[in-house]
Amino acid sequence: MPSSDIPKERIRQRNPNPLEAWHMQDEVWNQETNLEMDENKGLLKDYDNGLYEPDHKILLKKDFNNILLLLFLYVLQGIPLGVAGSIPLILQSKNVSYSDQAIYSFVFWPFSLKLLWAPLVDAAYFPNFGRRKSWLVPTQYLLGLFMLCLSFEVDALLKSDEHTSPNIVKLTVVFFMFGFLAATQDIAVDGWALTMLSKENVGLASTCNSVGQTAGYFLGNVLFLALESAEFCNKYLRSHSQPTGIVTLSDFLFFWGIIFMVTTTLVMVLKKENLGQTALHDVAQQGIMETYKSLICIIKMPAVLNFCIMLLTSKIGFSAADGVTGLKLVELGVPKEQLALLAVPMVPLQILLPFVISKYTAGRKPLSVFYWAMPYRLVMGMIFALLVFWTPTVKQGTEFPAYYYGVLLFSYALHQVAVYSMYVAVMAFNAKISDPSIGGTYMTLLNTVSNLAGNWPATLALWLVDPLTVKKCIGVPEQSCRSAIDSELCAKSGGSCSIATDGYYVESIFCIFIGLAWWLRYGNKFRNLQDEHPSTWECKRNN
Repeated sequence: MPSSDIPKERIRQRNPNPLEAWHMQDEVWNQETNLEMDENKGLLKDYDNGLYEPDHKILLKKDFNNILLLLFLYVLQGIPLGVAGSIPLILQSKNVSYSDQAIYSFVFWPFSLKLLWAPLVDAAYFPNFGRRKSWLVPTQYLLGLFMLCLSFEVDALLKSDEHTSPNIVKLTVVFFMFGFLAATQDIAVDGWALTMLSKENVGLASTCNSVGQTAGYFLGNVLFLALESAEFCNKYLRSHSQPTGIVTLSDFLFFWGIIFMVTTTLVMVLKKENLGQTALHDVAQQGIMETYKSLICIIKMPAVLNFCIMLLTSKIGFSAADGVTGLKLVELGVPKEQLALLAVPMVPLQILLPFVISKYTAGRKPLSVFYWAMPYRLVMGMIFALLVFWTPTVKQGTEFPAYYYGVLLFSYALHQVAVYSMYVAVMAFNAKISDPSIGGTYMTLLNTVSNLAGNWPATLALWLVDPLTVKKCIGVPEQSCRSAIDSELCAKSGGSCSIATDGYYVESIFCIFIGLAWWLRYGNKFRNLQDEHPSTWECKRNN
């Protein structure tokens, strides 16, 4: 079902399915750059919480236009991410291989890697044009141009018939650039928010980020999939049936390409940066080389290295459930737009869970929550496999009964409890151990590792499904079905390829056992890291 990994370890995640998309969007949204987090701390440090309510209202009114602009910029950022997350669902309906889905999953890696170029974005700019606009304007122009150009090519790239198949490599390259540009825009907008808003309102920047990207991702993924589906449009939006949806991917890309070009021009011409505040802000800024030296110092510490290695291997047990389940449901006939729409009732739960769980992770031992949530999440992986197995038995023609979607929704809601428990626990621990002297760099490095811990197992899980699947040629026993060519020869010989052993179930069992073995072997060691002396996590280097 779900996929990538998870909330606020954001987009994140290789997200080849709607359920996976919900995770991916979470994975993308919560990553702040190293320098930006230092800036947040510096600006918030001087904030006087003793404002009277009338004064607070005046300050909000003062920043009202800037808040609206930030919201809109984050909405724009969510659009390409949502569109990128919808492509795996379209590919699955065209019967592409899981190996191809694994290749495409690299599209969702840039947000997990943006720490590599964030210091450059933060430090290199044209002073006369504006520190943040120097990156924001060209980045959004490129996103708009990409969408406009792709609107004329996307149908050919996705074309699939008996002679051709979707151009996976080209799609991956194009949408990887989408992700890279969106991540770069995120760095620029996050940094601009710190000087665009007054010091008293700078805390609203994260709210704008979360709300704006949520809305943008919803428009680019859930809404698009619904309006692109002929079945959904004929059932709910039309009085007379038609063979296509209300919009096509080409139309959608062209429309938003125009929006990006027009609005970016307006921002470039009409919105000026607060150069005075930017100048003050620059004083405390770390240099590029200083930032990279801090990263090397952090990763070389034994305690941090052990933590990163264990974290990078901790999510292997969830990779089949998170990365493949949603695609299997689409393969079995569950409409992709219906799965995407299940994200809507999940929003309130995903908002409330972090607040509830944070009560248990706010103390001295946040990793204890991670430890006890892990076996529960492994059990949910088993339940997801059973759901996939059960799906064909409840299918009624081409549709599924309402209770089936109710079971899916309930299962995913239970899964979210474990997912958010582990996520909030790791984030709390990251905040606890981060050296205050280089807190932004430290925290972002740990968050990056956490994101990668979900990305690489999901990509590997997708790639392994096909090799683990065993097919037989029914009617022509001597013919194999190991490859696409073999399958074609089987059909030409009068036979048909049938799955004897589904690699998804094999992989699910292996993942659960690997996850359980990790929990038994390293779970306590991982949990005991929270008992290390604070000095263990301090970065000591000569300047």
